[in-house]
Amino acid sequence: MKQQNYNNHRKFYPPHHFIYLPLLILLEIFGIYKIWDDPGNQLTWILFSIVIFLLFYLAFMTRQHYALGLQNRMVILEFQQRYFEIFNKRSDEIVEKLRFDQIAALRFTYDDEFKELLYRALHENISGDEIKRSIKKWRADRLRI
Repeated sequence: MKQQNYNNHRKFYPPHHFIYLPLLILLEIFGIYKIWDDPGNQLTWILFSIVIFLLFYLAFMTRQHYALGLQNRMVILEFQQRYFEIFNKRSDEIVEKLRFDQIAALRFTYDDEFKELLYRALHENISGDEIKRSIKKWRADRLRI
């Protein structure tokens, strides 16, 4: 992978994002088309379309829910550990004042920028996206999915 930065930091899982989900979308479109194109089997195509939609929804939500929920917890724990290493004090009160998008964005900073952008997040309430855009030296995170 080339050097990570704001423009390329998102990660995709190709079999899921570019094969399975698009295939389900195409099957859903086909099923909806056949509802009107094949009146003799309309109920069958309605049921087919409902099942495909439920498979799509289940695949999307289950993957997102479990993976991101666990990763979000880990990002917060990493923030707390890093805060302790830099400031030598607990971060419980700080974590409560920040939104998750701010905490997640701060993981892309090195220690000097971390201090500055943390201050701005706390006092100016800048968004996670603004934190990411303000980073001068990007610290890559290649493990988040």
